[in-house]
Amino acid sequence: MGRPNQDSLHIQQLKHNPRMTALSRRQLFGLVVLTLMWGLNWPMMKLSLREMSPLHFRSLTMALGALGLWLVFRAQGLRMVPKGRREWRDVVVLGLPNVLGWHGLSIVALTQLPAGRAAILGFTMPVWTVLIAVLFYREPLTRRLIIAVAAVLTGIALLLGDELVQLGGSPTGILWMQGAAFCWALGTIWMQRAKLTLPAEALVVWMMVLSSAVLAAMAWALEPAQQWHFSAPMWISLVWAVAINYGASQVVWFRLARSLPPSTSAMSLMATPLIGILSAPLILGEWPRWQDLAAVVCVLVAISAVLLKRSAKPGADSSLR
Repeated sequence: MGRPNQDSLHIQQLKHNPRMTALSRRQLFGLVVLTLMWGLNWPMMKLSLREMSPLHFRSLTMALGALGLWLVFRAQGLRMVPKGRREWRDVVVLGLPNVLGWHGLSIVALTQLPAGRAAILGFTMPVWTVLIAVLFYREPLTRRLIIAVAAVLTGIALLLGDELVQLGGSPTGILWMQGAAFCWALGTIWMQRAKLTLPAEALVVWMMVLSSAVLAAMAWALEPAQQWHFSAPMWISLVWAVAINYGASQVVWFRLARSLPPSTSAMSLMATPLIGILSAPLILGEWPRWQDLAAVVCVLVAISAVLLKRSAKPGADSSLR
């Protein structure tokens, strides 16, 4: 999904506000709109890649999105400039996996995979988050985690097998997408353990700024010169990427993040790849295969296993552990 790691920031915020209120109608409406924006973003990104190279697309839209967010958050009176070496270190260290790794690898993967399939693979992130915590941070290995890992591996195997048997299939795209999901998962762990003093909004903006600069340099070095004569659908997709993906969805998320119940956040996470699959035929003409539908069921089972029961208990720690 093409967004900074708001879920990591949500985890950090939940640690300071463990008691969440029930959803109001306004919150429910905002969550539905937000989930639609996140899900539709996958086929919209794929549409952009028909006329624009991936790193040029990502660096341009991320930079413009960061500028827009800076103006919005600054107008709200937030402190937007990091102070001291520690806050700048947080921007760089947390930005490497959360923004540069996730956004860079996922956009490359999207050039090789159908949009819905890429969304499914990207949202295996919660399972890898828990698995990393078990392997490297001494979290307990539970039966629910074993079930989740088995479900995710089954889904990946279905998609990998289909890519291998298709003429012109791209199994390497699956590897790129899992690399992106791993970066997102690692970034979530680091964000959870970080003692942040910089406002989350400012952190996101600066991670985007630095990552877009790195991606722009990589685009200049690795991709052919970009032509800037686009069709009308391409301009629409570019406006979507800047105004919706890196703009409106970020603002809506930050308004919701401090009050969303953890289980509701998890359900939103689960719905995003499903929306990506269902909208891809309308936007791109990419129809899902039975392997995609089976894989999304596997991923939903996995996310449910690692998130929903843990966050259902009042006052429970809702971090992705």
